Amino acid sequence: MPGPAGPAGTSGRHAVSGQGPSGRPPGPLVGTDWLAPRLGEPDLVVLDASVGAHRGADRRIPGARPFDIDGALSDHTAPLPHTMPGPDRFTEEMRLLGIDDGSTVVVYDAVGIYSSARAWWMLRAMGFDRAAVLDGGLPAWTAAGLPLESGDPAPAPRRGDFTARPRPGLVVGRADVATALADPDAAVFDARSRQRFSGTAPEPRPGLRGGHMPGAVNLPFGEIQQDGRMLPAARLRTAFSALAGDRERFVFSCGSGVTACVLALGAELAGYRELSVYDGSWSEWGLPSELPVVTGAESGPAEGSAGSPR
Repeated sequence: MPGPAGPAGTSGRHAVSGQGPSGRPPGPLVGTDWLAPRLGEPDLVVLDASVGAHRGADRRIPGARPFDIDGALSDHTAPLPHTMPGPDRFTEEMRLLGIDDGSTVVVYDAVGIYSSARAWWMLRAMGFDRAAVLDGGLPAWTAAGLPLESGDPAPAPRRGDFTARPRPGLVVGRADVATALADPDAAVFDARSRQRFSGTAPEPRPGLRGGHMPGAVNLPFGEIQQDGRMLPAARLRTAFSALAGDRERFVFSCGSGVTACVLALGAELAGYRELSVYDGSWSEWGLPSELPVVTGAESGPAEGSAGSPR
């Protein structure tokens, strides 16, 4: 079993300085001290992946371009929110943002680490490894007294040459989740709040059942952060192993596939490598259907289930 290594092979707090090989960031997480002196470098692209009320806010890191998960970076022909777009669409949107196959990309959001991890995971699922999440996001940048810009974001100076190369298994569907739930070597993590997981709080999206998948474990995404920053690698490893034991293959779910990616980021930092995100998440599984749902803090047999999940 791999030890609690950080993204650059260090223990303790994540390494965020230095430069990775071939122009890559040093790992999936960088700090403001890494990003600030590199602003303006020709191969660096900074993306604002804020969603909801923070989407399109008139305050950003200088030069940041919008990675619009609520807009163009979701497939709106699909019935579920935040569905991963296909590779052709993703390629086009990345080229419009001026991203090349050789670019270095840093993604942030206005909350801390919330939707930025979704953008990072989408890039990774499309075969792009030169991306990192800004630890602490815009709040950390602001707290450090670093410059901000306002007004409409400037368009990319030119069209990029990015090409999506999808990696199977990083974004999965409900059949894969059902298989993982039955696999003794896999763990399915739910990033929603404990109240939503147990079914004691209503779902924010109408029409969804309350509760969770039988056999899933609950790790609310905020519990692997402190003040909007990811916990050190050793503490992340402890949080995951406390629920998964010796299992090394993880599938992550949440409400609509966004904060599940925060758990994916945390597991990557903790040294786990067999990771998948359930794109439909509870927006799909929680719909009225034959898919089994249980309530309470502990999983058990699904009452009234019309059959096995499929």
